[in-house]
Amino acid sequence: MFRLILISAICSLCTSLSAQVESRLLRFPTVSADAIVFSYSGDLYSVNRTGGTARKLTSGVGNEIFARFSPDGKVLAFTGQYDGNTEVYTMPAEGGSPVRLTYSATLGRDDVSDRMGPNNIVMTWKTDNSGIVYRSRKKSFNDFKGQLFIAPVNGGMSTELPFSVGGFCSYSADQKKLAMNQVFREFRTWKYYRGGMADDIHIYDFVTGQMENITNNPAQDIFPMWHGDKIYFCSDRDRTMNLFVYDIQTKQVRKLTTFTEYDVKFPSLGNNAIVFENAGYIHLFDLATEKTSKISITISDDAVAGRNEIIDASAFIENGDFDLGPDGNRLTITARGDIWTLPAKDGYTRNLTKSPGSHERGVAWSPDGKYLAYISDNSGEDEIYIQKQDGSETAIRLTNDGDTYKYGPQWSPDSKKIMWDDNKLRLSYVDITVKQTILVDQAKAGEFRGSNWSPDSKWITYTRVDDNLVSVVYLYDVVNKKSHPVTDHWYDSYGSVFSPDGKYLFFTSDRDFAPTYGRTEFNHTYSDMSKVYLMTLAKSTPSPLAPKNDEVQVKLDSADI
Repeated sequence: MFRLILISAICSLCTSLSAQVESRLLRFPTVSADAIVFSYSGDLYSVNRTGGTARKLTSGVGNEIFARFSPDGKVLAFTGQYDGNTEVYTMPAEGGSPVRLTYSATLGRDDVSDRMGPNNIVMTWKTDNSGIVYRSRKKSFNDFKGQLFIAPVNGGMSTELPFSVGGFCSYSADQKKLAMNQVFREFRTWKYYRGGMADDIHIYDFVTGQMENITNNPAQDIFPMWHGDKIYFCSDRDRTMNLFVYDIQTKQVRKLTTFTEYDVKFPSLGNNAIVFENAGYIHLFDLATEKTSKISITISDDAVAGRNEIIDASAFIENGDFDLGPDGNRLTITARGDIWTLPAKDGYTRNLTKSPGSHERGVAWSPDGKYLAYISDNSGEDEIYIQKQDGSETAIRLTNDGDTYKYGPQWSPDSKKIMWDDNKLRLSYVDITVKQTILVDQAKAGEFRGSNWSPDSKWITYTRVDDNLVSVVYLYDVVNKKSHPVTDHWYDSYGSVFSPDGKYLFFTSDRDFAPTYGRTEFNHTYSDMSKVYLMTLAKSTPSPLAPKNDEVQVKLDSADI
């Protein structure tokens, strides 16, 4: 009996411990004097500033995100999707019924995963608790130039702030000035961006109407937070996004955090601290001590969003990612990250990979019908795999050099090699027998597209954008491992393919110049420049387009013989 009770107690303890695993993927936090509110699985949760088990505040079907405590800490403003649209809501900080403040047009692209981000994102509160600033695309729709509006807390029409563009922002204590971003790029996936749309921190003076750039740095300087005579913000000027501070008196910038692996994301200012995401966890930066601490938070609910469920994979077939078996009896597709084969008429559908933890794509059937080739990130990086088409054997990994995205696996006609291109502007192939990867070529100006094998599998034709940005067609000798340009550097040539007998190379080229002149202005344009061209691949092969010349057949009489 004692042993049974002891085992039961140990099991209960293990169950309790397993339920208290620290939660991750906690997003868009905000902080008050004693609490932190964040989004998890599309709902808002509240937890003590010291951490612990979080309490669920919302349960809407849509997302509740970007919560912001009012300056007095009594009310939460947030972006929610209760009624279909993404709108601004408020609710008591301790929880309660949400109140909708905005009504705007529906946008086609309105999601956290989109590069534009969701619409009507709550930015900040006015310091007197009277209004909520939110960024909206209700006038610009899917442009990168959203506008800032103020929604009155007690209801009424929103008013636009007096500038044409705006992003994350923060008021000075007297509300006479606003620290702000102008271009919103916080949802873009271009890390280390240094182009013309990299944002800076600006200060707008409501009295003078003047705008001052206070960072003026090539890197991204985003999420301004005004506290006293300092403006805190995030910057990736040292590669990883970290927290910085700008001193209004000295005009000096100082780095505050030193993360090197993951970015500081979506910070929010409280009365005496800044809360932010890093690596899926929530961190707190104390303004007085300038020390950072990770907050340990657990989620204890039914985890309904994480439950296993049956999904109709046919509704998630990836466009253009399919291949027909060589005899036409089966079709292979990708859907929900798995490789499937379907019968042409009779039979059943097979899921070959069954890999919920990885993404398979780029499926291609070997010409002999034996294997399916595809790209998978099962190892953590894109690699080339092959698998028996009937699923009778486990998949075979052919490559081990994954350092970027791979595209478009293509079998050689003899079913012995697989070619692909990648995001590092390389064209490669692998021999499936020895698993050796061969680099065909590497470009400097653009990715390879539309490469093709010769019928005898001894040559590859491809197009490379050369340094002068002209597309040139090349032939690669598989036996001697050498490339040869076959078109000149004066005209764009592309889309090369071999004829079925391997004697000719067909390609498209933009070299037909026939200008059209305007009738009212002496301007001209060039259109319809592209034509299909043919090239013979051996000197002994006559050109079917060789010039013809009809001659008179002279009759010879006996005297001429």
